[in-house]
Amino acid sequence: MDENAMRQWFIDCFGPVQGEMAWNQLSQLPDEIREQLMSQDIGKLPKPEEVQSLMQAFTAGGLNTFGDMKQTVESGPINVKLAKSIALQKANADGSQGTVSAQSADIARRALSEANLWLDTACTFDPTSGETQMLTRAGWVEDTLESWAKFAGPVAQSMNDALASVISERLGNSFNGEIAGMFAGPVPIPVPDGMKDPGQLIKLLGNTSFAMQLGHAAGDLSHEVNGSFDQGIALLKNPAGGLIMQNIEEYATSLDIPVAEVTAFLALREVAHARLFAGVPWLMPRFEALIGKYARGITIDLDAMEEQLRDAGAMDPESISGAVNLTKVGIPDTPEQREALVSLETLMALVEGWVDCVTWRAGMAHIPHIEQLREMMRRKRAVGGPAERTFESLLGMQLRPKRMREAAALWEQITAERGVEGRDGAWSHPDLLPALPEEAKTVDAGAAGDTASGVTRAGTDDGASVAGDAKDGTKDAANGAEAQNDGGAIDWDAELSKLLGEDGGENDENDSAK
Repeated sequence: MDENAMRQWFIDCFGPVQGEMAWNQLSQLPDEIREQLMSQDIGKLPKPEEVQSLMQAFTAGGLNTFGDMKQTVESGPINVKLAKSIALQKANADGSQGTVSAQSADIARRALSEANLWLDTACTFDPTSGETQMLTRAGWVEDTLESWAKFAGPVAQSMNDALASVISERLGNSFNGEIAGMFAGPVPIPVPDGMKDPGQLIKLLGNTSFAMQLGHAAGDLSHEVNGSFDQGIALLKNPAGGLIMQNIEEYATSLDIPVAEVTAFLALREVAHARLFAGVPWLMPRFEALIGKYARGITIDLDAMEEQLRDAGAMDPESISGAVNLTKVGIPDTPEQREALVSLETLMALVEGWVDCVTWRAGMAHIPHIEQLREMMRRKRAVGGPAERTFESLLGMQLRPKRMREAAALWEQITAERGVEGRDGAWSHPDLLPALPEEAKTVDAGAAGDTASGVTRAGTDDGASVAGDAKDGTKDAANGAEAQNDGGAIDWDAELSKLLGEDGGENDENDSAK
């Protein structure tokens, strides 16, 4: 390689001052790296804009020195600081409000106060401690991103290991040489011994790439969620939850329904979720355990990852983040994943069904458009909103409570037969939860005595559901039992999802993880 061309490459990558420093340090590099750099065609080195993109990403994530980089690799599979920086940039874009206006806060406080009053007669769970937060989009990112990172941690670790394996061992010296030269040569600081290992450097690249993917996903999500429980799980440290009023106001405008009414409905849902999760101490740990079980069962298709990396066309974090998308390189449907996914979808459907049931009972006399709002929420959950898309891209799971209608009808049935106390008492232990109809299991003779009103008790391996009567579980449910076909419930949400998938070009027929 011509020395002048190499010198110019340094300057193009790092500017006149640092480029000259890098060029001067070339003589201090190990012989094998210096010879490798000088023997390559200049066209095979990373493009200057790729190097700049990589270094900008590292700087945004607090990686100003290789010491910072080494510490980041050792601290975990995701650079949370970088992910949060990217998410906040997206959250604050497009005219996002930095604060909640006084008028919006008044509307929200009034809605939350009324919601708690209405719920006192509709459920037995006590109000949560503390106050529901008034969140901006940026505030939602600040308070929830670490929870997302915790859920995605096992997946990120598997992806980083696979990325290191593919680049180091399967793509040969062309990639190894570029990355080694890119990190070890063109930076105007000495390389610590611990970071001369290409595997460590590649893990850093994976760490950064996954952080970018998480940051983009969380930033996009911040523009669409209305409350802290929109994902069906508790993400805030505040047990009382939070509302994002800017998003609620935009949602109300899109529906052409008064903001105060939409806020009242969404506040009811937020408070109902908060009461349930606060009153059922085993619920969130169960979700965390099942999500962790699913994430740990993920296997990466190294051939698919290698193909994605070759198609990426650039070895920078922005390009790599596309290659670490689990929808492209994850091997779906391992037995462990199938088991965890079924349990997750069942538990989420029961939670969402209970909230739907309680919200309707609490708000039917106060919210004129509650039926329209209820139906919009059901359809949004069924066909997959931003929360479901985030679970799919980050964790590889297509998690949608498509049986929420059946679950809501079942909770209505139990309310009619046992009353509010009997319904909410089912949450006292996971083995007491009702099962959705076809999930009912045969009850042995010892448990037969517990059968009552078509709902039975029976433990399950995952603890997320119990047996119920397969034919009668929702047939006579009060206020909204769905149509039956030869004794089996039609999964209306699944049918809606398939219909929209066919019309909109999105195939959503497979409920398994992809």
